[in-house]
Amino acid sequence: MKMRKLHKGQRGFTLIEMIVVLVLVGLISAGITAAIMQVLTINHRASNHMIAVRQVQQAGKEVSKDTLQAQSVNATGSQGFPLTLTWVEWGTNYTNLIVYDLVGTSGEGKELQRSYTINGADPTVIRIAQYLDPDQTSCSWNNVTLTFTVTATVGNGPYEAIETRIYEIEPRPD
Repeated sequence: MKMRKLHKGQRGFTLIEMIVVLVLVGLISAGITAAIMQVLTINHRASNHMIAVRQVQQAGKEVSKDTLQAQSVNATGSQGFPLTLTWVEWGTNYTNLIVYDLVGTSGEGKELQRSYTINGADPTVIRIAQYLDPDQTSCSWNNVTLTFTVTATVGNGPYEAIETRIYEIEPRPD
């Protein structure tokens, strides 16, 4: 390996020049890091928003479907839950009983559960939606229209996404 000698006229970088270069590299790195973090935050929030929208849509779809068939609607409790829907299928004597209720701890959001019974048999219980805000989710019946308001909250802090929909459903005539 051959060593090169410094000639009298050659100079290296000064301390000031090195500090300026390090500051510029630091600023560029900070900008790139901030951009990446913003993309990740937006992506996470968008994902939470899509989950909230899907939960609200699913709740509205199921409650609407059953309410459209109902011959009897009973919304009890402070927020209208449990919501009880009954009907007798046309051409049969099968009595359908559907009960919607909000269950779970309020700190994590509640789940909307659907209990389905035909002719008094053992009920089938399924979860329809989750992450529901119990203070913002309600139903009310005015003897003509069921108004179902549903709000889902997913995530918290900068990632929080909230979606609310109001459904107005008129059951079938008797």
